[in-house]
Amino acid sequence: MPVAVTGSIATDHLMTFPGKFTEQFVEGQLENVSLSFLVDDLVQHRGGAGANMAYGLGLLGLRPVLVGAVGSDFADYEAWLNRHGVDTRSVHWSELKHTARFVCTTDAVNNQIASFYSGAMSEASSIELAPVAARVGALDLVVVGPNDPVAMVRHTEECRERGYPFAADPSQQLAWADGEMIRSLVDGAEVLFTNEYEAALLRQKTGWGDDEVLARVGTWVTTRAAEGARVRQAGAEDILVKAVPETKPVEPTGGGDALRAGFIAGRAWGLSLERATQLGSAVATEAVEVVGTQEYGLHREPFLARFADAFGTEAADEVAPFLPG
Repeated sequence: MPVAVTGSIATDHLMTFPGKFTEQFVEGQLENVSLSFLVDDLVQHRGGAGANMAYGLGLLGLRPVLVGAVGSDFADYEAWLNRHGVDTRSVHWSELKHTARFVCTTDAVNNQIASFYSGAMSEASSIELAPVAARVGALDLVVVGPNDPVAMVRHTEECRERGYPFAADPSQQLAWADGEMIRSLVDGAEVLFTNEYEAALLRQKTGWGDDEVLARVGTWVTTRAAEGARVRQAGAEDILVKAVPETKPVEPTGGGDALRAGFIAGRAWGLSLERATQLGSAVATEAVEVVGTQEYGLHREPFLARFADAFGTEAADEVAPFLPG
């Protein structure tokens, strides 16, 4: 049965300015800033949390269904996702707005000036999940990833009403959402994904302690950057999984989305919580060793060899039958 991934779909436009922004500001004139910077380069990357997770699941052979909203400029991006195993037929195309876009210029000392255009993402709230299930069959899991807030609430409520198992991944939307909204997004989730900061923010805003969170979700996966991940369930011992060591310079953007893809794939294959988290850790390391959230590949034999080095031959033998050739 298929996995549906709801969430943001965006493109990142990244530029580099060789000087310092601060040297261009004139004291006493900050209320009338009008600046233009000549940049050295422009790099465009495909992104968006929903698309990133779907990409990882596609590499792992799951044929995920991406659910989100895009503009008329999505054609090349769609072709890329299709080539990498993602079903995009449930993506909503806006007639008026462009695909969400992040535009960022970084100077020589890593100061940044950035803008985010939500664009077509604001129309994601119009998407109903029932037609998706009618097209592809009963949904094994719906991932409710960071997206237009109204869309996140709608998808979560529909999952509860129709009995679709769902994974809650509120991520960066935790920063501005209030406690009531966060509680509504989390309660009843089969899986909850957070990083350590997001976990603390969730506790603070909901007023829930760890035990209260675990009473409301099946499994709580917390990513811990270089420390790996912690997996918790009510009444069970915590599972700690280390990060697979990197061999190249690390660009951390997209690592969390890749870990989620690996974990979800492992559980879909019937692997244990520990093994699925190990798979997520290994996929995340592949993602952070390249620039761009969808630039990594999963080449079977090197991946399995690296997996065995990190977690043992027995673990690699469990994963091997499921990996695409």
